[in-house]
Amino acid sequence: MIGFEYYNPAKIVFGEGSENSLKDLLAQYETTSLLLVYSGEFIRTLGIYDVIVNAVKELGIRFSESGEVVPNPSIELVKKLVKKGKEDKVDFVLAVGGGSSIDTAKAIALGIPYDGDVWDFFDKGVTPEQVLNIGVIATTASSGSETSNAAILSYGEWKKGFEDDRIIPKFAIMNPKFTVNLPAYQTYVGIADVLSHLLERYFSDEKNSDTTDYLIEGAIRALLVNADRLIEDPANINARAEIQWLASVAHNNFLDAGRTADWGSHRIEHELSAQYNITHGEGMAIVFTAWTRYIAGIKPWRLALLASRVYGKDPYDYSEKERALLLSEELEKFFKKLGLKTHLSELGITDKDFEVMAERATKGGTVGHYVPLDSQKFIEILKIAI
Repeated sequence: MIGFEYYNPAKIVFGEGSENSLKDLLAQYETTSLLLVYSGEFIRTLGIYDVIVNAVKELGIRFSESGEVVPNPSIELVKKLVKKGKEDKVDFVLAVGGGSSIDTAKAIALGIPYDGDVWDFFDKGVTPEQVLNIGVIATTASSGSETSNAAILSYGEWKKGFEDDRIIPKFAIMNPKFTVNLPAYQTYVGIADVLSHLLERYFSDEKNSDTTDYLIEGAIRALLVNADRLIEDPANINARAEIQWLASVAHNNFLDAGRTADWGSHRIEHELSAQYNITHGEGMAIVFTAWTRYIAGIKPWRLALLASRVYGKDPYDYSEKERALLLSEELEKFFKKLGLKTHLSELGITDKDFEVMAERATKGGTVGHYVPLDSQKFIEILKIAI
């Protein structure tokens, strides 16, 4: 186990009726001007909008809003809302929705106190001197951004991330009932996203990390079990609660303790979603199916370990490489069971942009830690993904 620091101050309010704690939470931060960011009309049909309006009215908080967030959120909307936030003297940004709304809110909270271009944080790694308070009402179970220190934004063909503990939301309200009416596709790409965060952390070259190994394996087992329950009964609120909590557990950095996560697969998918605007969770299903198949021939030990401990592939019956390949098969079967694509050709994507994407991602170096990927390895994985 390697040394580590762990910090996550996000307050979690979880369960039915948890949204009713919003007024008290906002009062704790002496909020005077709030910007609400979300996507679409669902916040009204779920009753969330009324809860927010009543809370700010009772507290005398100035209130502005934008429902323009889209999947794979772009810097253009952020810049527009940073300008508006400066004019309105916003001191609190509230996101309602999933990762796209939350990451948009995080970027706005970075940009309002900053005199320069908010893209500087993502492109140049500028360290913020000040970040506005951020709160979340989560209505999906996917990205885990409600308790993470990261945000991802797109700018043309670039998709980049920024990490800083100061963008961890002050609170995350999670009512699993808000996820019941999500389209099945959105539910299932969310599950794939949760699994991808667990896998990235599991694929570490650290050999002495028993605590987090078993925690991640248990989380994967819990996700697989509850995904099956949800497929059988989409209204199963207990399964939805388990998966929503797993989304946060998978990405609040607790499972990074004592290990170095990989993140190579995410770098590949970020290129795919930037280039083709595909849904992140489905992109991760495609990439992990290909990545595991490729890595099985190079460095199979971690993949084989997961195949044995979670999928019961006996070392006496299969070699290390065979178990690693069986893991790839099991993952693909699971993603297909969710109704997701597992090959780029199913989305009409060919190899014509692979070299450009690989060079853009690696910049002459490598991405990923378990097996560092240079541009050639990056392209080889994409070709397997076809």
